[in-house]
Amino acid sequence: MIDDFPYLVGELTGSPLRLGTRASRMAIAQADTVAHALRFGVGREVEIVKITAAGDAPAAPHGRQSDSSVFVTALREQVLRGDIDVAVHSLKDLPSTSTDPRLTVAAVPRRDDPRDALVAGARLDELPAGARVGTSSARRVAMLRALRPDLTYVPIRGNIETRIGHIIAGTVDAVVLALAGLRRIGRIAEIAQIFAIDELLPAPGQGAVAIECLTERTDLRHTLGRLTDARTRTAITAERDVLAYLRVGRTDPVGAYAADDGHLLTLTAALASPDGRWARATGTCDSWNATHLSFELATDLLTQLHDSGPRHASAET
Repeated sequence: MIDDFPYLVGELTGSPLRLGTRASRMAIAQADTVAHALRFGVGREVEIVKITAAGDAPAAPHGRQSDSSVFVTALREQVLRGDIDVAVHSLKDLPSTSTDPRLTVAAVPRRDDPRDALVAGARLDELPAGARVGTSSARRVAMLRALRPDLTYVPIRGNIETRIGHIIAGTVDAVVLALAGLRRIGRIAEIAQIFAIDELLPAPGQGAVAIECLTERTDLRHTLGRLTDARTRTAITAERDVLAYLRVGRTDPVGAYAADDGHLLTLTAALASPDGRWARATGTCDSWNATHLSFELATDLLTQLHDSGPRHASAET
């Protein structure tokens, strides 16, 4: 993302932008990249503000509200109160519906690698039957079970270091994490396998960053908007539209990935039913017509599951 922006000559202008981020190592690394782009690509000084909340604790409840959603809420509250100017989120953590009109995602920089990775001593197909794989993602569990139904899938939460720590502690034999996060904190040496997109379809928006500010700050929206990568924004919008049309949330077993070459967009989406059945659909359209394609694929997924058995009825509340 850093190399996408030309370096400016001259002094930085304006008062420092207070950029809020979750206090985990990965989130800070992500925010540092945004801060670097703002300083040297846009010419604004930045002060990084680290936000902590109960959801970052390893012992946080494993309820419907995940630790990431706790931090999205905490960061947004800081923006609304005026304690920070900008919030930096992992885009996949943002809810697909019930947006607050007072807030705007002003920028979506170029996405990092969206694939998932296995941290373990062996590849997935080399793990012994019954091996314990840690992940809190219903999407990952559903897709991994299709590849290895003989493994045991254990819910774990916390930041990347906490999750990998479960391997060291012996509570799990492997964990599945986003490749982009592992790269951001320099732990790619521990990766045993990077899953192909077709093996483990990413979460909508995975690998992308959302930069959010107050809607009324038109000056700030203009400044931040210079960091946006148009193709990334088109692709992740198509992916998240699938969630919206399905009326499910990011915690449901849904995968979506779009690739936009500037003219054509190819979108693949998948949905699992509570009893483990899968529906999958792929389509291509002109980049400007992505919203219609998202609706068509969402309708196709629901039709496939309806025709093959009980209809999927999970929804985020």
